[in-house]
Amino acid sequence: MEITHKFLTTNGIKMHVAMAGEGPLVLLCHGFPESWYSWRHQLKALAKAGYCAVAPDMRGYGQTDKPEAIDQYTLLHLTGDMVGLVEALGFKEAVIVGHDWGAPVAWHSALFRPDKFKGVVGLSVPFRPRGDVPPTTTMAETNDAIFYQLYFQKPGVAEADLEKDVNRSLSTMLFGVAGSANVESAGVGMIPKGVFWLDSRIPLNAMPHWITQTDIDFYSNEFKRSGFRGGLNWYRNIDRNWELLAPWAGAKVIVPAVYIAGERDLVVKFPGADKLIENLEQFVPQLREKILLPDCRHWTQQERPEEINAALIRFLKELN
Repeated sequence: MEITHKFLTTNGIKMHVAMAGEGPLVLLCHGFPESWYSWRHQLKALAKAGYCAVAPDMRGYGQTDKPEAIDQYTLLHLTGDMVGLVEALGFKEAVIVGHDWGAPVAWHSALFRPDKFKGVVGLSVPFRPRGDVPPTTTMAETNDAIFYQLYFQKPGVAEADLEKDVNRSLSTMLFGVAGSANVESAGVGMIPKGVFWLDSRIPLNAMPHWITQTDIDFYSNEFKRSGFRGGLNWYRNIDRNWELLAPWAGAKVIVPAVYIAGERDLVVKFPGADKLIENLEQFVPQLREKILLPDCRHWTQQERPEEINAALIRFLKELN
């Protein structure tokens, strides 16, 4: 099954997509710091199973448009991109899958438009209902360290950090963050104050089995061209998203769903994540499966492609 590429207009932006196969539409939404390439193992497998699999470069990434204004990266924009993409591809409905930041896009696409998205799969990040206060007000900060999402808030700071050595940044995030050599002495997701994030991390000496130098080179070339600002702007809308989501306070994701994460993923170790995952059915009443993969870290669909592919195809077949 050949992977093809095209550009489409959706929600007022030009979006680059990689796609393979024919049949019912499956949208694959990547997270940070990734691209359509994160789904390279899924595109062909889903196509072979009889689906039209489409992995876009999300807003701000790769060859897709990158609006300058921070407020152009809210969840309403990101989910609007996916609604428009379904229509631009010539479909009326889809199953939507998301990993990392792509997972909230997938969950909320299904929350907002259950008529359009008939099923949803979230990888790493579970559906999180709207809380009582702006999210950044509850993020950890001590005299010595700050939660990484707070570190990402000020425009220009993280960009300067990550873009000074793009190859090292991506290597550290993609397999350094996933590895046991990662520095987490200050707490899960915490960054020591007074140093750049990159300088606080110890990269692994050897690549894990699931990624190659070719893969790192692909990601590096993408971010050397695009920079990190677009992806970082997603984090800079966390509180704005909270404000915009007020009409959906208490709303549940009502379409069939699956949640998958690695048991060693740092996301599942964030404060409160264990209870949220344990009680996910309260907020996603049609949750069909909740899968925790042993000895798997954050980059689920790249680390364990065969198991992810099998779970996706099983879910899709059951929906049909």
